[in-house]
Amino acid sequence: MEDTVIVVMLKDKETGFLEKELGSYSFSEDVGMVYNIYAQEAEEGKKIVLRLSCNKEIEDWEYDAIYDYYDMEPLAAIVESVEEEDGHYNPVWVIRFPFSDAYEEMEKKISDIINTHKNELLSVYDAIADKKDDYIEE
Repeated sequence: MEDTVIVVMLKDKETGFLEKELGSYSFSEDVGMVYNIYAQEAEEGKKIVLRLSCNKEIEDWEYDAIYDYYDMEPLAAIVESVEEEDGHYNPVWVIRFPFSDAYEEMEKKISDIINTHKNELLSVYDAIADKKDDYIEE
């Protein structure tokens, strides 16, 4: 399997334009869950904004079920913040954490976040497998 490269760009807060590349990181698995990623300047330095979604197309009833059963605590333990973001076709979580110029550190951090998210999603999929009737409106 070929690696996928994720490029982190610095986003201007006022214009919303991506200004410059801060780093590119190679991953071999699970990057399909990355909805988008960029960095922004903050008072404490650069912060990464990473949006993660599901690794598959979900059915309508699964949308609320996934949010109901997803435990954000494992992610919250390794990042500055994690929150749900409505308004997308699939559930999306917004994760924020500090940017590091150290290539290996950033690649490991992103990988750890993606793996934690993947493990939680797998747990959620198992938990909601028999819950369809609870979420289908009659």
